[in-house]
Amino acid sequence: MTDATPSTVLYEERGPVAVVTLNRPAALNSFDRQMHHDLWAAFDQAEANAQIRAMVLTGAGRGFCAGADLSSFDFTPGPDRVARADPGPIIDQAFNPTTRRIQTLRMPIVAAVNGVAAGAGASVAMACDIAIAAPQASFIQAFSKIGLIPDAGSSWLLVERLGLPRAMALAMTGDKLPAQQAKEWGLIWDVADDPLAAALALAQRLASMPTRALVATRALLQGATTRSLSEQLDVERDMQSAMGRTHDYFEGVQAFLEKRAPQFKGE
Repeated sequence: MTDATPSTVLYEERGPVAVVTLNRPAALNSFDRQMHHDLWAAFDQAEANAQIRAMVLTGAGRGFCAGADLSSFDFTPGPDRVARADPGPIIDQAFNPTTRRIQTLRMPIVAAVNGVAAGAGASVAMACDIAIAAPQASFIQAFSKIGLIPDAGSSWLLVERLGLPRAMALAMTGDKLPAQQAKEWGLIWDVADDPLAAALALAQRLASMPTRALVATRALLQGATTRSLSEQLDVERDMQSAMGRTHDYFEGVQAFLEKRAPQFKGE
């Protein structure tokens, strides 16, 4: 990128924490294709650095993310207008890969929701492991307002977080869910006057913990609703056995026995 064309995603390392900022503030950080690619590059950069053990995702300006940039769709009249305006390809090629990348990062990721998270922007916030929002932030399932259905994972994440009645009403009405109510309903973890500072503090804490165990916990809990208890017990056994081969398991037990603070390495 040149100085005249700033990156749509900013990347910064603060000790063991990568801070990734969606950077299209004039468009409320709505996604065009380039921003997806820049976000994936930021993920790659963080994952390539073994010293990075947690991530914070936030937005520049007054919004977190307004979802898809509708101005990037081609609605010009013509015989192939339906094909050109079809949202399916961008979902398949960009939004779905972004949600999957967030859910499979090798480190925990905390969303600092500094303002509105609408449409796929709400999906991205929910896809993060933990979300902390500013008091003025809100979450909007804006899809029904333009004749679409929830995407980028919202149709699954909303039900998983809120249950069917609340998820259905939010998705159908497109009504705004304020941050405090989102916390009370279980959509997010917390509300903070400075969500970036709060997310950084939490990420720093997570970065000092056994990273592989945290990521395995994510995978274990993500699949809990699709397995029976008996199946979950087997997965717990297998994952626990895998964690039992890590440095941090031995260090954690040894520190407990020696009554000292553990020095986890994320290994």
